Amino acid sequence: MCALAMPDALRRPQGGTAEALGPATGRLGVVMFVDYQRSEVGPYRELLFMPGPCRFPDGHRRWSIGRIYVSSEDSARNGNRNWGLDKRVASFRVERTRYGESVTVRYQDRDIAGLTLKRRGPALPVLGPWLPERWRRLGQVRDNQQFVFAPSVRGRLGVASLSDAWGNGKDFPQLQYGRGRGSLYLPDFHLDFPEADIRPLS
Repeated sequence: MCALAMPDALRRPQGGTAEALGPATGRLGVVMFVDYQRSEVGPYRELLFMPGPCRFPDGHRRWSIGRIYVSSEDSARNGNRNWGLDKRVASFRVERTRYGESVTVRYQDRDIAGLTLKRRGPALPVLGPWLPERWRRLGQVRDNQQFVFAPSVRGRLGVASLSDAWGNGKDFPQLQYGRGRGSLYLPDFHLDFPEADIRPLS
């Protein structure tokens, strides 16, 4: 999980959030690479980008996932239906070293994004959700509906660094023009993804 300061001229139009939302605010975007060893649809990998908090039609400001790629058809189908995501199926190439990993994502026969993550020191246990619910609350808009949910993570948490990050600007934001503002890694985690509150757009 990495926070990036990116130019608004790139972060907003390339962020991928729904047209019904206002432009992403703040100065930071977040990129995440997740390698699920187990899930209700089996193991899969995921790369996502959130361009920042957006104004929703109900007046609230929430983070929203704009770009998200997964290695599983089942994950894409269920994520899009149940949480209003725009998951797209891609292939992942992961090269692991003693201190981290390098990830390249390929979508529709072209490389669209890549990053290298390095661990910095040990990961320490975190008991219970490590962010208040209001900071974890996400929102999506899809098919004229609003989806709101607040995932929580338990496990071990450590400091990391991000290098060699890039995106092609069309399918994923141009991370190469961002500046890292902090990275974390969770080598052993449990993610609770609750049922979304789904309501029609007013």
